[in-house]
Amino acid sequence: MDLVPALDEPLKKVLGPPTAKVMAEHLGLHTVGDLLHHYPRRYEERGQLTHLADLPMDEHVTVVAQVADARLHTFASAKAPRGKGQRLEVTITDGSGRLQLVFFGNGVHKPHKDLLPGTRAMFAGKVSLFNRRLQLAHPAYELLRADSDESVETWAGALIPIYPATAKLESWKIGKAIQTVLPSAQEAVDPLPDTLREGRELVSLPEALLKIHRPHTKADIAAAHTRLKWDEAFVLQVALARRRHADAQLPAIARRPGPDGLLTAFDARLPFTLTEGQQKVSKEIFDDLATEHPMHRLLQGEVGSGKTMVALRAMLAVVDAGGQAAMLAPTEVLAQQHHRSVVEMMGELAEGGMLGGAEDATKVVLLTGSMGAAARRQALLDLVTGEAGIVIGTHALIEDRVQFHDLGLVVVDEQHRFGVEQRDALRGKGKQPPHLLVMTATPIPRTVAMTVFGDLETSVLDQLPAGRSPIASHVVPAADKPHFLARAWERVREEVGNGHQAYVVCPRIGDEEDDPKKQKKSAEDEAEKRPPLAVLDVADQLAKGPLQGLRVEVLHGRMHPDDKDAVMRRFAAGETHVLVATTVIEVGVNVPNATAMVIMDADRFGVSQLHQLRGRVGRGSAAGLCLLVTEMPEASAARQRLNAVASTLDGFELSRIDLEQRREGDVLGQAQSGARSSLRVLAVIEDEEVIAEARQEAVTVVAADPELKRLPALRTALDALLDEEREQYLEKG
Repeated sequence: MDLVPALDEPLKKVLGPPTAKVMAEHLGLHTVGDLLHHYPRRYEERGQLTHLADLPMDEHVTVVAQVADARLHTFASAKAPRGKGQRLEVTITDGSGRLQLVFFGNGVHKPHKDLLPGTRAMFAGKVSLFNRRLQLAHPAYELLRADSDESVETWAGALIPIYPATAKLESWKIGKAIQTVLPSAQEAVDPLPDTLREGRELVSLPEALLKIHRPHTKADIAAAHTRLKWDEAFVLQVALARRRHADAQLPAIARRPGPDGLLTAFDARLPFTLTEGQQKVSKEIFDDLATEHPMHRLLQGEVGSGKTMVALRAMLAVVDAGGQAAMLAPTEVLAQQHHRSVVEMMGELAEGGMLGGAEDATKVVLLTGSMGAAARRQALLDLVTGEAGIVIGTHALIEDRVQFHDLGLVVVDEQHRFGVEQRDALRGKGKQPPHLLVMTATPIPRTVAMTVFGDLETSVLDQLPAGRSPIASHVVPAADKPHFLARAWERVREEVGNGHQAYVVCPRIGDEEDDPKKQKKSAEDEAEKRPPLAVLDVADQLAKGPLQGLRVEVLHGRMHPDDKDAVMRRFAAGETHVLVATTVIEVGVNVPNATAMVIMDADRFGVSQLHQLRGRVGRGSAAGLCLLVTEMPEASAARQRLNAVASTLDGFELSRIDLEQRREGDVLGQAQSGARSSLRVLAVIEDEEVIAEARQEAVTVVAADPELKRLPALRTALDALLDEEREQYLEKG
């Protein structure tokens, strides 16, 4: 008999269509197995109640408390003019504080009968403020009696699980539904190999599910958590290990540069020596390129650590060995910028087949979606004939029409904007799989790299090249201290007066229709009702006000590509003093003479994004200055985030802070690692050891049995994970 179907049973059969519909729509739960994996968020102890004193406003809460008193009031209203209106006020307490519950109209009869002083119950509702006191209006409640069999059974054990719930479905209703399906947990097929489970003294999966939903002690919860973390980490790492293993079986052409070819000529032209880090990482890459299996390497480094130089030398090595190299950039601005800087760095070595081109030269072509037909035709021709050794482009490179003569290396810039499918589409353009180098400018803590980019080997560049200047960063509290903002514009004028240039970054363009639906406010945004500052408005105000007389230009994503390019050229040439832009300048823009950056509404950006943006200044010999302007109050989480950015230039440190502040889901949300896990109990930063150990175990298992023939239960778990991933990918289109 096949045991899996018990967990695949649709919830509508088990719980009835109405409940199943709410679970599917609001919690994404469709089967018995889904519901069993909907774990409690926390547990309440019978003897110890929640802190009513710490309740958050406007949130749905579940509290366990005791009724202190209950009073029924009558009043006159439009609906009940003769003073027949009824309002029940119940005060509950948990030792830490008191909370008012109110019930109106016909809704008062049942609670008036149930909620007698001394009664213990669970209450769920939305916390609101009335007469400066916190209250729950018409909360749902569940009495905690120890007398009826059903209650004793349902609330068995001293710990009451509190589930992630919604307004439509209270925590205890989810709890009851789980009690209904809990017997099926016995049939859960265990994905962990017995040797691993026994070796690490982990409880079985059925036992872990029972303990997490119906714990008798805190030790039960701990044992269940440890086991379920291992499930998530191990299944994910097996998926990644299998991907690495499959890639390692593929044949690739070894690409070894000749002794006196293009690379040697290029190195001889360089006006500086490579840093030790660049030399070490280049060696790792060249060693990979010389093997007959495709390289899969993640190159991560600090903003401005010289990743582009390392990638260019790898591309030249491949061209030297007779192949072609393609560099994929996330935006047109960035593709054009890379193309320009590569051509500049290579000089006559980029003029293959042209008059004045060097003997070893090759052709470097640009391919983007907005190119004219003639230029595009020529670029496609140069690629298919092999005339162009290097092509730099956007996702236009992935289109079917693009054919290569002999694609040997793909460099992907800014990994998080490309999915695995896009990487694979480009890799499919080689006669044999090309080597792959992925660059990311957002430094990632080691564990996250192992979880998110686990199918890639990692190289890290952590020292800045000589001649890069330090960047001073300061928070400018515009609301508390308006004169600080005035001083910020004076500093910009001073930088321009000294012959330098500045960026001003805004979160919005300003020509979009303000859609009221999109203006959803987070609790933090409630502090300010205005929409985020916009490039077009700010540029106008600066040109007429504090920066009058300076040449101010704008740059944003909705401009025509030719206009964008023209603006960037004028800024790079020093003709524009101040560039007011959106985050299009976030990556790869390189203007060494730009020394100052003012980021407006800095609290609207993420930590790593601010770090990226800041990396655009201080790229020359003069020191950089970054001013983070915000109207957020001193005590807000947003201000703490900005203070963290101002206090360190270490991107790895900042990415940890960023992850601790954001939820894990965001990390894996952008992680197109071929196996996206919807992590429920595994926390990427906290569970560093589990992830590292799971990776080792996964490598051992996959090396011994790549097809997992001896581990059918693990295969099933893996199919479920990858299936979900495929579905999500298709939904996104």
